[in-house]
Amino acid sequence: MTTATLTEQLFRLPDLGEGLTDAEIVEWKVAVGDTVTIDQIVVEVETAKAAVEVPVPYAGTVLRLHAEAGTALGVGEPLITVGAAAPVAAPVTEPVVVDTAAERYREEERAGSGNVLIGYGTGHEPAPRRRRRRAAAAPQTPAPAPAPATEAHAPRVISPLVRRLAHDHGIDVTALAPTGPAGVVLRRDVEQAVARKAPAEPAPAAEPEGPVRIPLRGVRKAVADKLSRSRTEIPDATTWVDVDATGLLQAKRALEAAEPGRRVGLLALLARICVAGLRRYPELNSTVDTERREILRFDEVHLGFAAQTDRGLVVPVVRDAHRLTTVQLAAELARLTELARTGSLPPDRLTGGTFTLNNYGVFGVDGSTPIINHPEAALLGVGRIVDKPWVVDGELTVRKVTQLSFSFDHRVCDGGTAGGFLRFVADCVERPAILLADV
Repeated sequence: MTTATLTEQLFRLPDLGEGLTDAEIVEWKVAVGDTVTIDQIVVEVETAKAAVEVPVPYAGTVLRLHAEAGTALGVGEPLITVGAAAPVAAPVTEPVVVDTAAERYREEERAGSGNVLIGYGTGHEPAPRRRRRRAAAAPQTPAPAPAPATEAHAPRVISPLVRRLAHDHGIDVTALAPTGPAGVVLRRDVEQAVARKAPAEPAPAAEPEGPVRIPLRGVRKAVADKLSRSRTEIPDATTWVDVDATGLLQAKRALEAAEPGRRVGLLALLARICVAGLRRYPELNSTVDTERREILRFDEVHLGFAAQTDRGLVVPVVRDAHRLTTVQLAAELARLTELARTGSLPPDRLTGGTFTLNNYGVFGVDGSTPIINHPEAALLGVGRIVDKPWVVDGELTVRKVTQLSFSFDHRVCDGGTAGGFLRFVADCVERPAILLADV
């Protein structure tokens, strides 16, 4: 049988940048038989940093999708094959002689017997699947009948259930003497082999009932790797302070009232304060090069902020945050948050941060010991703002209070620097007018 010539174009998973080496297929946008055009989006994949829609550089008919949704592929592995047309098979013009034994085995497979040939004994090749021979015009001498297979060379036939039983007990089925008809290995053959095993091996510890195994992939894998590396490499310390945020809330309302329709969130105000603090304490806007045993201190502040999404925790980065006004910071934070929630953040907006701000108060918690976002040197965490009794000018009153937690890499500074930064941030939260000194 021959097959018509077909021009095929194989498209492999492309390099998605930022050092990414693999991606998981989330959803195919096309199916086999569909017609595609150049640069048409054919698949959505999830990398360790974001969800990415991948276009195909060829036009034609989809011939093959090389992986299913949920499959992880490495860069350069086959993704999709596009051809000019579907393959056309030429008609068979030659008579076919079928090996009846092999064909009978196929019929058993189709009938659901579940038996699988796993090989012959030593000195024999695997059983042929199917043989076709040209019909000769002249009579041929019949081939001599094959000698009956000896017990040592008989094929081992075994059902999936029996094969699994043997696997679970470490039994080599090729070493068993089958007692079933036509060389079939029966369940009792495996059970007898298990009983003969000596000494008795202790049964493995039973797994708790109802466990669910969730593979670490995509964003969750990236987060797990980064946090594990942070805990392993960074000798971090955490300090915290309770602050009166009443003045900060008043400043927020004043900014929004100055221009109706303008929204300035608390995260933007806290970002503005952090940028000012890093200008006073530049040791904290740095990273440690462990191989060269050097501290790299940055002039630019690329501010990361934690954002919870359906795909997990991501940390978008506001580039050159020190160059933005408070209103500009608010707009950029809102834009990046929306991109993160829709899975549309470009990879370059998920890397390169020099300091991270984490407002975990939105989850209703007061405090935390936040893990530094490796390879940065510090992170500020902010708890929820709640009404609490507070002493003001010697009088007990109710104020809006929050807790600030500051984790820092003890290699880049000592406790005095970290405490100075946190106290500056706390003072700005309580008296936002302090920021005017840095304008």
